[in-house]
Amino acid sequence: MNYYENKENITRVQTDHSVKVNNRKNLEITGVKEVDSFDNEEFLLETVMGYLIVRGQNLHLKNLDVNEGLVTIKGKIYELSYVDEQQEKAKGFFSKLFK
Repeated sequence: MNYYENKENITRVQTDHSVKVNNRKNLEITGVKEVDSFDNEEFLLETVMGYLIVRGQNLHLKNLDVNEGLVTIKGKIYELSYVDEQQEKAKGFFSKLFK
């Protein structure tokens, strides 16, 4: 393999995104661009499809593969939710309206 072939593999961008939950205990997510923050109750992940919030109990980062965009989380999963900029703007508008 020459230098140029290797460079093409490094610059490959992950465009597929999937979420696989097994028995509410193991969560496998592909298409992750960045892990913004996490603790034992909440993970904030930037994916190719927007920000994903994972909430639960005793959450642990089991596997992180930055090159492949793969994250595996172990613990009791309570909630998965996506946050889009449009949702945030709408939420802000309604919260101001009903103050």
